[in-house]
Amino acid sequence: MATEPPMRGAALIDSVLAAAVGGGKIAGLVAAAADSKGVIYQSAFGRRNLSLPQRMTTDAVFRIASMTKAITATAAMQLTEQGKLALDQPAREILPFLADTKVLLGFDANDMPIMRAPRGEITLRNLLTHTAGFVYDTWNQEMNRYAKITGLPPARTGRLAALTAPLNFDPGERWEYGINIDIVGRMVEIASGLDLEAYMQRHIFTPLAVTDTSFIQRPEWDFRLTRIHARQPDGSLRPTPAPPPATEREFYPGGGGLFSTAADYLRFLRALMNHGELDGGRILQPETVALMGQNHIGSLEVGPLPTQVPELSNPVELFPGMPKKWGLSFLINTQPGPAGRSAGSLAWAGLNNTYYWLDPVRKIAGVLLTQTLPFADPTVLQALDGFESAVYRSLDQSSAG
Repeated sequence: MATEPPMRGAALIDSVLAAAVGGGKIAGLVAAAADSKGVIYQSAFGRRNLSLPQRMTTDAVFRIASMTKAITATAAMQLTEQGKLALDQPAREILPFLADTKVLLGFDANDMPIMRAPRGEITLRNLLTHTAGFVYDTWNQEMNRYAKITGLPPARTGRLAALTAPLNFDPGERWEYGINIDIVGRMVEIASGLDLEAYMQRHIFTPLAVTDTSFIQRPEWDFRLTRIHARQPDGSLRPTPAPPPATEREFYPGGGGLFSTAADYLRFLRALMNHGELDGGRILQPETVALMGQNHIGSLEVGPLPTQVPELSNPVELFPGMPKKWGLSFLINTQPGPAGRSAGSLAWAGLNNTYYWLDPVRKIAGVLLTQTLPFADPTVLQALDGFESAVYRSLDQSSAG
């Protein structure tokens, strides 16, 4: 019996992603990838909103949540190049309110928080590596309790009170994911004299010809904006009410909050992959990009995140069983990834199941965007692995002739 020849290039990736979306397993997605020569793949599957007939399109706009972090870190590193910020400078010198930050030890019999002063200074390096002591109430039980007792607003509200959260441990003691990059974004605002939206537009998005990325929801996106879908107990998906546009922000939350497209985010990753420059627009010096991709947490390890808010996130552990490190805003896998990426690749994600990776060894970057809750959705993670594997296989086939 004749065997089918192996699918090549885009056809191989298309087949993997079409299967991932088939049967409504994922409402819709956009995926894009690039190598050192340019964009090698971009396509859309499924629908923007399961309650409407319109198909997903490659120019669809997504809420990329924590994929914002790498862009905020880039802004901060631009300011370190200019001497306006320094990695190991006490962050309170830029944000004086941090001098009053305490460590949360627990709660007394009356549910009052027990606090003490931190042993050590919070630095920009701590914040960029999630070793400052700030945590998220989504994954930390004590902070979840503290936020409920005190009414602490989430950082995504853009209210400055959100940044007065206590630490959960002393700076440098361990790694735990938290509101750190929201504080970095505020440092950028103070050090530059611009709000984060204006700063990013002027110093990152314009140089890179990134045109559909902003903290501010634009009216012209109304028919391109994707709807968030919540996974139901039976595995089906239900469109959620559209979040209202944010108003009356006191700061732009650099840890999350950007709207973007796969094409825009891939341009950002391509600039990093090309040592800080793309098509004549430079955003960072090559040595700065290299620094950002190094392990900055030493012997500390990136640990799993047990969920406290199951409707927002599943328990999270990417690359289970593999030692993982953290750069200046990136997860670093210390061993080759099971789907193809090299050891030392950079990656992260957004709450609505948006993902990216940047492989500096093979010079490959990929973006996969959905709008699915809760985070770390097994179906989307399987699609991500399938996409990544297909990208590497297609490139290996093309290089083999």
